Amino acid sequence: MKKEEKYTTIHYQNYLELDKLLSIQNNRSAALGENAHDETLFIIMHQVYELWFKQIMTELDSVCALFREERVDEDNMNTVLLRLKRISTIIDLMIEQIKVMETMTPLDFLDFRDYLFPASGFQSMQFRMIESTLGLREGDRMTYHGKSYKIAFTEPQQARLEDIENNGSLFELVERWLERTPFLQLEGFDFLSEYRQSVHHMIERERKNIQESEYLTDRMKEIRLKMLGDSNSYFKHVLSREEHERLIAEGQNRLSYDATIAALLINLYRDKPILNIPFNLLTELTNIDELLTTWRYRHAQMVMRMIGNKIGTGGSSGHDYLAATAEKHKIFKDLHNISSLLISRSELPQLPEDVAKKLGFYFSTGRA
Repeated sequence: MKKEEKYTTIHYQNYLELDKLLSIQNNRSAALGENAHDETLFIIMHQVYELWFKQIMTELDSVCALFREERVDEDNMNTVLLRLKRISTIIDLMIEQIKVMETMTPLDFLDFRDYLFPASGFQSMQFRMIESTLGLREGDRMTYHGKSYKIAFTEPQQARLEDIENNGSLFELVERWLERTPFLQLEGFDFLSEYRQSVHHMIERERKNIQESEYLTDRMKEIRLKMLGDSNSYFKHVLSREEHERLIAEGQNRLSYDATIAALLINLYRDKPILNIPFNLLTELTNIDELLTTWRYRHAQMVMRMIGNKIGTGGSSGHDYLAATAEKHKIFKDLHNISSLLISRSELPQLPEDVAKKLGFYFSTGRA
């Protein structure tokens, strides 16, 4: 391409194709001779959501491509983090936009609701692509009238969703990245062994404090000791590979044992320079999960406000279905659950000096 062609001028109206964009808010109520004022708002809101979904998929596709590289270097990790933060910011905005929709009253909605059947947000192909790309498996989804969620889509769309599921989700890519974490095998430092000792010491110290407390009744001591547990309670699955794999087989856990241990180490030693970006990256994944849960819940509340207990336009149970997906369609629960395995900084195993250096900036620069 010649330089003069590359830098030709263009008008704002043409660059954004505004004539086309602003001509596609077609009210069905108006076409049928009963123009409902708020149908324009309803259409624009959903079109805006679909545009945001497109941007989220753009970011997710780029993040997955970076994770598919055999060696994910530090520059790539920072790019991944920034793009995940952009996704979080977009979803946060999507939540706020529900307030605009809620300026429409239930009676306003009833003016055109009957013209929507059987259209439904359930039929948003892009949102299903987002869920699948993040890592929501079909077996973990709410069913649609007892059938696969894919029945709402055409055969080509179903094939595309299956292709996404088969090519490796972000969850699976992050899992493999964590499994490759080199910091678990540092010479002179057996992380899991040191962690096990610290957990035991922490529990015994807290047990002693409870038992010797002058302010707790015997009943309260009993309750607190039960809550405290021991190294064979909620720590058991991370201290035993066999127990962890049993929980995976039962569907209680999903993240592999090695990936879980890596995520735990990253969380515990997050202050070390080389672990700072990995820690923030894992945190951003949990943020995305939380924000999507919040968005689903706010959507459910909005539906309850608009139609009460009526059936949704797509034939679902409306509010009940949406509220159930908010709880069930979480993807990165294993990363959330790392919090139950954390120990205080005062109990954290002391890193040998050479190991501490490797987890500092020396590791990336190759300096001695």
